Amino acid sequence: MSAAALPEFTIKPNANPMPEADRLKAFESLGFGTLFSDHMAVLHWNVVKGWHDGEITARGPFAIDPASAVLHYAQEIFEGMKAYRTAEGKVVLFRPQENARRFNESARRMAMPEIPEELFIEAIDKLVGADAKWIPEGEGSLYLRPFMFASEAFLGVRPARDYIFCVIASPVGPYFKGGAKAVKIWVSENYTRAAPGGTGAAKCGGNYAASLIAQSEAVEHGCDQVAFLDAAEHKWVEELGGMNVFFVMDDGSLVTPPLGGTILPGITRNSLISLLKDQGVAVHERPYSFDEWQADAKSGKLKEAFACGTAAVVAGIGEVKFSGGGFTIGTGETGETTTKIREQLVNIQRGKSNDPHGWVRHIAGV
Repeated sequence: MSAAALPEFTIKPNANPMPEADRLKAFESLGFGTLFSDHMAVLHWNVVKGWHDGEITARGPFAIDPASAVLHYAQEIFEGMKAYRTAEGKVVLFRPQENARRFNESARRMAMPEIPEELFIEAIDKLVGADAKWIPEGEGSLYLRPFMFASEAFLGVRPARDYIFCVIASPVGPYFKGGAKAVKIWVSENYTRAAPGGTGAAKCGGNYAASLIAQSEAVEHGCDQVAFLDAAEHKWVEELGGMNVFFVMDDGSLVTPPLGGTILPGITRNSLISLLKDQGVAVHERPYSFDEWQADAKSGKLKEAFACGTAAVVAGIGEVKFSGGGFTIGTGETGETTTKIREQLVNIQRGKSNDPHGWVRHIAGV
């Protein structure tokens, strides 16, 4: 689809926005993903028209047929990204082109239509422009959830011919309660997240649905998150339920599991690797076994570990539990390397420091 053929967005302001006093009151106790802004961006696609009927409209329910393909065959993908307000009052996004690119990689894997990257980003820009007042001051941010699902009503097993793309926005505080406090991880030995040839590298809802029973198991054992091992040997550390993982060694180097189709190619992960390499830090993308994790923590070779992703940014891992026991990493607190790299990334995201890679994109007019 050429740029000239891209559909335009019709702006339909919400006739009943949340009262200002209620919004400000809600901002006093922000959680994660429970409060939503006034508007949403919506686009439609079908096999005849392609992308059409773009709107910025009041956030509200969809009316979908009970036979909609998404309800039966789970053709659904999504992204997670954030808008920040800088100290100068500007509104910025962090690497939105990478979200657009990954969204289309997920679409290809799930046999769904790709959306032109410029249209994806325009939907984000228009929604953030309409709901700029929903971006919290201070350490908060506006979490953006672009997603697409199959809306054709049919019960045959084939790719759908109709889809809805939408972006909603949620003002958020920290993903994990307790701020910079190190999190506890449960290692799942009974469930796997993804297998070679599967959808592990796609950001689709089914991956997360499959992780929920293991996440529940983690919570039952007093942990914040679950870590998954590979499906073939149940030996190699892959990723957490919704985040990538890094290990900080006593020689200053870092290890992170390699991408290979079963791990989501995290944008935060990629950014951290770039920043660390800029500083001359060795980052080894290699298989790392659960046995190695335990042995390195016990010997002191492993000094720190952290999880990373858009929602949590960077979170130190202090304790690991599994069916046979548990172990502590370093002091059990968020370590120096973890704190330093998190601060460096957050300062770039919020426009507080130099942006050597040109990752931050300003949204004009807000």
